[in-house]
Amino acid sequence: MPRGNASQSKVHYQGKEEDFVIYIDDIESVQKWKGDRSIPLAQVVSGFKIFVTHKHGAQNAYDAASKATLENEFGTSKEDECMTKILETGDLQHTETGERQGPKNDSMGTRSAH
Repeated sequence: MPRGNASQSKVHYQGKEEDFVIYIDDIESVQKWKGDRSIPLAQVVSGFKIFVTHKHGAQNAYDAASKATLENEFGTSKEDECMTKILETGDLQHTETGERQGPKNDSMGTRSAH
């Protein structure tokens, strides 16, 4: 049975000092939000968390963005205002992860021959 087949959408914003990433539900919801700002951000983003990549691009490990980092880049530490800026000017990215095949439990508990 295949496992791990999932899609992931995010917005990557390249700032002056850092790169920022936020996860979104899907690209279509961001495009609808850009046309109709009455749509709440909660229906667009997957959690109110902004990540920083330490200038390593959108494909590396992320850390949570500190209030000081947000203040330096966006002039405010309010996450909803920063997310709005990232959604407006960031690059939309969508990735599909491949399926993984294989046994779920190699030891099979007490059923395996030792």
